Order: sequence, then structure tokens, then C-alpha cells
Amino acid sequence: MDSRVSARSLASSLGGWRTREPAYEALADGIRLLCLDNRLAPRTALPAERELASALTISRTTVAAAYRSLRDSAHIESVRGSGSVTLPLRREELAGSAPGEGTIDLQQASPPAWPGLAGVFAEIAGSAGALVSRVGYDVIGRRDLREAIAEGYTRRGIPTTGGEVLVTTGAQSAIHLLAVVLLGRGDRVLIETPTYPHAADALRREGGRLVGVPVSVDDGWDLDRAEQAFTRTLPVAAYLMPDFQNPTGRSMTSTERLSFVAGAERFGTVLIVDETTADLDIDRPDDPPALVSADPSIVVRVGSLGKTVWGGLRIGWIRSDADLIRRLTAVRSAHELGTPEFEQAVATLLLPRMPEIAAQRSSILRRGRDALITALEERIPEWHVPHPYGGVSLWVGLDAPLSSALVMECRSRGLFLSGGPRFSVDGGHDRRLRIPFTASAEQLVRATDILAESWAHVRSGAPALRVEHTESVV
Repeated sequence: MDSRVSARSLASSLGGWRTREPAYEALADGIRLLCLDNRLAPRTALPAERELASALTISRTTVAAAYRSLRDSAHIESVRGSGSVTLPLRREELAGSAPGEGTIDLQQASPPAWPGLAGVFAEIAGSAGALVSRVGYDVIGRRDLREAIAEGYTRRGIPTTGGEVLVTTGAQSAIHLLAVVLLGRGDRVLIETPTYPHAADALRREGGRLVGVPVSVDDGWDLDRAEQAFTRTLPVAAYLMPDFQNPTGRSMTSTERLSFVAGAERFGTVLIVDETTADLDIDRPDDPPALVSADPSIVVRVGSLGKTVWGGLRIGWIRSDADLIRRLTAVRSAHELGTPEFEQAVATLLLPRMPEIAAQRSSILRRGRDALITALEERIPEWHVPHPYGGVSLWVGLDAPLSSALVMECRSRGLFLSGGPRFSVDGGHDRRLRIPFTASAEQLVRATDILAESWAHVRSGAPALRVEHTESVV
């Protein structure tokens, strides 16, 4: 048994769980979704029935029935005298889709591979002899790739040398490495909410205590809350996505960028700026300035080719001052011995073609976005459907706090999505649903049909008092 979740923590994670009757099945579905989202890891001990019943203000009989339902579906096991623990997901659940044809998986918000990628693979394979002559263990990255990344930053007005770049195996690896070096147990980390959940997981894993700053589709970043967070918690680091934020699709204004930099400079906070979606511009009316600081140690940038080229191309990087790059390099070998040579060679050829690649991505994302918005507005007009200028997804507003129930209902009909609470730092977002527009227009229209049918079913079965309850976190 690896961990234990308290009744209070589980109740908070469940949020607005009572979305249908009977109540025990609604509770069981809420716990199932936490397992499917990996918010409850395998072999996590669940609270005793009496403790959870008290935390949720329901009867112990309801909790007992929910646990029985979870045992029947093989999501938990119970041992007399030892309590109940979550089980590893089944193979089809780990794959993100159920067996059979016709399913639509919108859990991963990544476009299909750039069409020219296979040709670049073939070109690199043709020069394999030169690749295999290299040692292959390089914890900082190929010099030509680091210099190509540095040139890209310099063109953006951020003068950079190859010595200020570290190549990683994707953006997630970069975020984890930064967390290892920058954080100590109990250090405060300012973070947007909603946010990219895997970044939050990495920061928590290294002992960070997350302090949420709200960001919304309509109003952007809550600068008053951000100022309070800087002043009261003195965060060691902050994690931000200033361009086409995941999941809201919102981009920071110049005022918002300046405000975060000013707070970081005042309190010595390192800003981890995730720019993995920054190149996914569809039709943004203006090009805001880069988030920069006069102090080179304040802003650390994370980039990757996962969203722009292909999720399977595990190339990311960190851009920072040379001192932090040296610290990261010294620590990295304890976790991994470098980034694969083949992928680095591919990335080196791709970077000069980024304007071409970005234009193609913009075109396919525009088709997906426009098709999804049109379909949602026609089929479910009561929802609040935003019109982002780029990025990979819509952060849709529901007219009732039923996101988790909707995700489970859609799943039973072959559509796989992530509910709003998955992106929350401190609870809430039960009235929100992330819908990526990275699939084909035809798939997105079909997904909307499933959403409309599922929404009607979930809405009709929800207890009236729960439907009228307002969202606690915007």
C-alpha cells in the first residue's frame, strides 16, 4: 500500500459528486473518475466508511453501497481488518479508450503529427551511421540543437546562447527537473487554477505546496489574488502558461505579464513559464510582448515540440541563465542520462521549418475550433462556449455543476473526456468541461452529438438542489 487519502481530502476531490440517484452510484462514479484521472493512484487506501460518511454528511449505508459497487467494477478491493484500497486500472482504461471501433478519445489535447514528419524521420535514418558513432549519453543536449533553440529565442527578442539551453525528453521532464532543483519540501508554489494537471502533479511530488491564482475565460488572471499570494506566501516558484493557457485558451495581456514579473522580482520568485502552446496561434489580433525580466534568474522558459509537431516526439527544453542550467545538468544524471540522439537530430532539422509547421497547425486547429463551436452552439445552446484565438481546447461553461457525471456518461457512450475538476488546484470547476478541438471536424461534430445526448440524460437525472447550486471556483 503506497498512500492513504483522508476523508476530508477525498470529499474535497469529489466536489459536487451527488449528480444522480441513487446516491451510492453517484458516489461510486465520482471515485471511479478520480481513479481514471489518476487523482487517486493505485494502491491508495480509502477512508473507512464511517469517516467518509461523516465528511460527506451522508449515511454509512450509502458509502458501504458505493464501495460495494466499486468492488464489483474492480476499482477497489476490500480486506477485512485492512480497509479498502484502489486497484490498478484495467488495460482498456489505461489505454484511454474502450475496446471496439467508433470511440472518440478527447482526453489528450494534441493535434495529429505534422504531415512532413515521416520524411524527416527517413532523412535522419539515412544518416544513422553518423548518429551511432556518437557516445549517446549527453545530459545537456546536442550543441547544434541547443544553438538552434537559442537562435529562436534571440529572434523573439530574448538574446540567448546555447549555454543557456538544456534539452530534455519533453516538457514534462523539464518541469519535473525544475521542481527537483528549485523546490524543497513545503515550499510554496504559485500556480494558475485551472491548470495543466501533470505540471501540478510534478510540483506536488517534489514537496511543493500549491497556491492557486484563478484564471478565467472571460476575465483572465486574477491579479488581486496573485498579489495577495505573492505577499502572503512568498512563493519560491510560480508556474504559468501565458499564451493559450491550458485549459482556458486565454492569453495574458501586457498588464498581466508585467504584474507577474513585478511580483516575482519583488519576492525573488522563479517564474516557470510554460510555452508549449505559445506557437498554436490561430487568429490572435495582436502579438503580446514576451514575459521577460531584467533579472536573468527570474524567468525560466519551458518549450517542446509535443504540441506543434507530434506528441510522440519527446523533445523539450529549458531556457534559463547559465548558472541554473549548470545546476540542472548536475542533478539530471540521477534521473536520466540524456535525450535520445535520433529525436535530437530530428528536432534539429525541424526547427528551421517552424514557420511552415506553425502555419499548417493553425489551419487544422482553425477547422477543428470552428466546427466544434458551431456544433456546440447548435446542439447545446445553454452552454457558454468561448472563442479562443489559439491553443488546443475550449473551456466550456455548463449550466449546472455536473462535469464529472457528464464525463462518466459520455464514457459509457464511447466518448472520452476530462472533467473540469481534473484541472483544479484547490477544488471546484464542476461547471466546466475541457473539449479539445485537435480531432477532425467530423469527429468533433459526432462528439457533440454524444455530448448533447449525454447532457440531456445527466441533466434530467440530477437532484434539483444540486443542479441549482452555484460553482464555488470560477
